[in-house]
Amino acid sequence: MMTLIEQRERIVRYGRTLYERGFIAATDGNISARLDSNRLLITPTCMCKGWMKEDDLVIVDMNGRRLEGTRSVSSEVAMHLLIYRMRPDVHGIVHAHPPTATGFAAAGFALDKPLISEIVLTLGAVPLAPYACPGTDELSNALKPFVADHNAILMANHGVVTYADNLEQAFMHMETVEHLAKISLVARSLGQQNVLNEEEVKKLAAIRRQMEAARNNGHRIVEAVNS
Repeated sequence: MMTLIEQRERIVRYGRTLYERGFIAATDGNISARLDSNRLLITPTCMCKGWMKEDDLVIVDMNGRRLEGTRSVSSEVAMHLLIYRMRPDVHGIVHAHPPTATGFAAAGFALDKPLISEIVLTLGAVPLAPYACPGTDELSNALKPFVADHNAILMANHGVVTYADNLEQAFMHMETVEHLAKISLVARSLGQQNVLNEEEVKKLAAIRRQMEAARNNGHRIVEAVNS
């Protein structure tokens, strides 16, 4: 388990990386990490995530109430809380606006076609949630049907949210979604998307389940050693 200091450092590092890669602009986006069953560490609202420092982050409880920190809590904390409540396995969440993937979301297209085997292995499909006003309960309600079965979701006319069992993997999921969006855009511009057939998708899905089982087993071993 990482220390609180390490968690703070990691969120600041990923915020800077998202900003430098153009996945967010101005005060866009938010990042969080689960600290324990009752607390999470999250980026503040109205602040450029590329310019944050460790003490700018805020600790909140599972009702979104600020426990530690001087800045205001992210206006989209409810989205993070929804995912953590529905997915006990999730310990890191990234929300950003990567341009190509967000372009698909703005155009009303999901990234759910099995174009690339590696992406089927890591993410499966990336669905499109209907538009809902950011920072409201409407957004959580729009995401709710997709959270259990996916690790990345496009939000119509808004952006992308990704999550995983650790923050590093959640960040890499965001990279993967944008990479897939770029590939999909090229395939569309060439006039053809040659998707994998149903049998190949089933094979990849089986491999993915094996990979997830092996990773979960590894986590249980580490927890047993540390307990």
